[in-house]
Amino acid sequence: MVLGMDLGPHAAFIVIAYGFATLIVAAMIAWIAFDYRRQTRSLAELEARGVTRRSERIAAVSGESVPRT
Repeated sequence: MVLGMDLGPHAAFIVIAYGFATLIVAAMIAWIAFDYRRQTRSLAELEARGVTRRSERIAAVSGESVPRT
């Protein structure tokens, strides 16, 4: 009996499967957070070097304003 539930003869498999699924989802969340920080840092470095986005260059030529997201 795990946490007050009767999972039957396959209890070990069920608990292990949920454990692996939890680990995989946690690893994916951590990877996404790490990659977001890395991409943000890379974009900041490019902007510091003067590299701009193509949409900003086109807007500068045409006189339009492009909102930054």
